[in-house]
Amino acid sequence: MAFAGKWELETQEGYDDFCKLLGIPADVIEKGRDYKMVTEVTQSGEDFTWTQLYPAGARVSNKFSVGKESDMETIGGKKFKATVAMAGGKLSVSFPNYSHTSEICCGKLVETSTSGSIVLKRTSKKL
Repeated sequence: MAFAGKWELETQEGYDDFCKLLGIPADVIEKGRDYKMVTEVTQSGEDFTWTQLYPAGARVSNKFSVGKESDMETIGGKKFKATVAMAGGKLSVSFPNYSHTSEICCGKLVETSTSGSIVLKRTSKKL
């Protein structure tokens, strides 16, 4: 149950480049740059609900079970099917334009999204 809880963004690296790569409009990038995004995770064994709260009240919530194909949605509203894997305590999934991993390091939630050479790394503290 290491992932379960409410997490608030502390630091992020590569935010602007990653958002531009995904085609996010400049005004939305600007609003989100200093926003303390909150991630809420509920976990029951290998079943998860992963919700991220973005600026302007936007919210994306995905329910999935490790190792089973699930319906997912991106912040842009794109729906897709994906299978979340867990290895070495790290969750990983492939989104349409990037891959994403989540892990707990030193009591912090570390999320890394990668598309080619562009990397977005977010570190959040538990609330």
